[in-house]
Amino acid sequence: MATQRAQPDSSDGKHDLEPSPSLLQATTPLLVLAALLWMSVKLFADDASYGPNQIALAVAAAVATLIGLYNGQRWNAIQESIVTGISVAMPAILILLAVGALIGAWILSGTVPAMVYFGLELMHPAVFYAASAVICALAALATGSSWTTAGTLGIGLMGIAQGLDLSPAITAGAVISGAYFGDKLSPLSDTTNLASAVAGTELFTHIRHMLWTTIPSFTLALLAYAALGFNHAGSGDTAALLNTRTVLDTHFDLSVWTFLPPLVVLGLALARKPALPTILAGAALGALVAVWRQPDLVVAFADAEGVARPLALLKGVWSALANGFVLTSGAAGVDELLSRGGMKSMLNTVWLILTALSFGAVMEHTGLLKRLVRTILAAARGTGSLIAAVVGTTITANLVTSDQFMAIVVPGRMFKDEFRRRGLKARNLSRTLEDAGTLTSPLIPWNTCGAYMAATLGVSTWVYAPYCFLALINPVIAILWGARGIAIARYAPGETIPAIDKD
Repeated sequence: MATQRAQPDSSDGKHDLEPSPSLLQATTPLLVLAALLWMSVKLFADDASYGPNQIALAVAAAVATLIGLYNGQRWNAIQESIVTGISVAMPAILILLAVGALIGAWILSGTVPAMVYFGLELMHPAVFYAASAVICALAALATGSSWTTAGTLGIGLMGIAQGLDLSPAITAGAVISGAYFGDKLSPLSDTTNLASAVAGTELFTHIRHMLWTTIPSFTLALLAYAALGFNHAGSGDTAALLNTRTVLDTHFDLSVWTFLPPLVVLGLALARKPALPTILAGAALGALVAVWRQPDLVVAFADAEGVARPLALLKGVWSALANGFVLTSGAAGVDELLSRGGMKSMLNTVWLILTALSFGAVMEHTGLLKRLVRTILAAARGTGSLIAAVVGTTITANLVTSDQFMAIVVPGRMFKDEFRRRGLKARNLSRTLEDAGTLTSPLIPWNTCGAYMAATLGVSTWVYAPYCFLALINPVIAILWGARGIAIARYAPGETIPAIDKD
């Protein structure tokens, strides 16, 4: 039988007695979601992400809502929690739309074609996967942003992979592994600062402690990418590569000026400018470079016969920003590669994010998420099981709340006192929050990170997830280190526990 707990009434300041959710109630929406997602993939296959998955999330949110209403929750409060949950993610949604505009502008400007053209000449297939991971790791370490790295270098690397006849799924996995490695260890990263703050760890103490799990994980990931690269070094069809480069050279002016937009974006990121205006600036600069360096292509793309040339140029870049660019060179592979982008291309992903965040907001507001976490915590008796509990909780939070920030904040608040009670330094908690919370977020299709990476790189989350080796290895390493007591920082018996854990 459900127990009773006091719940503040937001409307009149009084308290109602509401039943605390049972474990069956807490798991029911998740079971419904899992069943519907399975049916979605079975019935719709590759089209599951274009509507069916969103319906599955909406139905699961409705089930969680009914449970909340049954337990005495008020509909107005549930609705407000949904609005609040979505509003928190609005910056991510706006960035997603801006990236769509950026991709369309950068293809039209010749930026992406130039990346592919020169990359085909410089990158060797045998080392491509590992090199992609390292390049993205360095960029993300410098900028503190996995999203910016994937949205700039990642796009070019995906094009190079297609030109070299390499796997898009493995390439996406390498890009994401590198981007999240650098993001995780960068003092400029939002999640790195958030995890240290939530757990009560000084920033650089947190980063140094993460090296114990992150360096071994990334090393294993690089070895895996190297092995895949040597075992699958592309088709070796030099004629096809030459044809791709010829098509690109024929349709675009591939001068050094086409690299101006990504250089400016990376420069603004290094200067710690906000992400949204940085990406919008990159899109606007791409549009200007398109008019400057590719005017005939812009006019032809506008298809504005009888319209003055300045207006045709305006229509061309406007169309690329809104609807993306479409290349009709006659070379099917190149046309497929460079026909994408535009804000419109991101609308389905935005739909996915909205339904996912609604589900997560209802689960949290109705107490169903907390009930799940309490069950996990009850099973954590030793240090190893406690670390495993944090890993399991952060992954669950990523699944349920659809947001990596919530996956850090919720478990961080719930486990902080338990770590202190057991004499474990806060750096252990902050590290584990990132090992599982930050890194697994791009593995979940309806998480904001998974949706962003799939939309930006053009590969389904389900397809690239098996090759995100860092995200798959790092949580396992965290659990193993906890079970064996490796790199677990403790306070000496009787030692005073400070408010902030630092070296």
